[in-house]
Amino acid sequence: MKRSCIALSLLAAFASASAGADPLLTGFGGDRGFGDRIMAPNDDGSSAQLTLPFRINFFGNAYSNYWVNNNGNISFSGAMSTYSPSLFPISSAAMIAPFWADVDTRNQTSNMPSPFANNVYLANPDSQTLVVTWDTVGYYNQHNDKQNTFQLVLKDQSSATGHAGDFDMEFRYGQLQWTTGDASGGAGGLGGRAAVAGWNAGAETNSYSLVGSGTQNVLGLASDSNVGADGVWRFHVRSEELPGSAPYNPVLPGNIDDGSAGWVFENMPVGTGTPIWIDPVVATGYDYTISNGPRVNGVTLLPGVGDGRYDIWLMEDGQWKLFAANVAGGEHFEFGKSVDKFRVTGIEVDAGINPASPIAFSTGLWFDSVGNATVTQTALTVSAVPEPATYGMLAAGLGILGFAARRRRA
Repeated sequence: MKRSCIALSLLAAFASASAGADPLLTGFGGDRGFGDRIMAPNDDGSSAQLTLPFRINFFGNAYSNYWVNNNGNISFSGAMSTYSPSLFPISSAAMIAPFWADVDTRNQTSNMPSPFANNVYLANPDSQTLVVTWDTVGYYNQHNDKQNTFQLVLKDQSSATGHAGDFDMEFRYGQLQWTTGDASGGAGGLGGRAAVAGWNAGAETNSYSLVGSGTQNVLGLASDSNVGADGVWRFHVRSEELPGSAPYNPVLPGNIDDGSAGWVFENMPVGTGTPIWIDPVVATGYDYTISNGPRVNGVTLLPGVGDGRYDIWLMEDGQWKLFAANVAGGEHFEFGKSVDKFRVTGIEVDAGINPASPIAFSTGLWFDSVGNATVTQTALTVSAVPEPATYGMLAAGLGILGFAARRRRA
């Protein structure tokens, strides 16, 4: 996968749902509470060209119009009938796809919880929100024995950020039971070319496939999350890029407690060549643990915090051992190997950093391969500089690629 500084934003200020709660947004009127049916029952069909309630900047391309496609996605350059999905990136078709697969809504009688289910709905509850719902949809060829319900939500954030085109996108999964239509090599809704979830900017960069895409594990999106709420996946697009690209636009933790047990950054898409910046708040040091996915082989720490010098510790034989002392902030420091744990100390308490700042101690993590990683960042001391009780003050900054000098340990 080719990447251009892409990372997830786990901004907990928006994580109002909790595990076990219904992830679907409703209350929009219409037959099912999801708004208006946007197209007649069909296979591989699309809506007419529609106007977005707000203009979006989708990785450098500005869009005001879109099409809702029956096969689990919206597109920006024209209607799209392709039913067998491909992992992103693909060279054309700018699209956002909560569940790209061979949806077939023609069977309106079998196994339906409502005479209005197995349809695609559209709601614009206000001028800043767009909600598309694929409600209890079946798969090709007119099968309803397994059913999927999922949503795409776009939210205008330009007023909050001051930058035209900034927006959030959410994928919400009520239930996922099938992955594949008959014409894509599936049998009974499974196998073959399984569904893909993610986005594609229409080029070989700025595209991403969510964990499990292209495999039967894509069904797990309904029971997993990147914000701590089962079935909810949220991404913040700011100034053409996603948070994680720079120390002032970091990935923020997904847990919504006080962080005393560690700040958790779940299911971050990571790669090689550029760091992924994460940030809780400041203390006197932090332990970093990678519990799954690619390992870390280097780190870039913030310059200008106190004396701007840090000590780095690695775990050896169950004990923390000093690996490098007096490491300068702002440099890409390489470990010379891949690790799943490391410690940073040397942050002065009297540095006077505001603990409410979302950029108090951003950390650039350099990974050894492409994949999805879960990282926990645990403060060594929390009493000297208290953690904030709420994330209400947090907001993502501008997304600009950050460059770091490199230094290899001798």
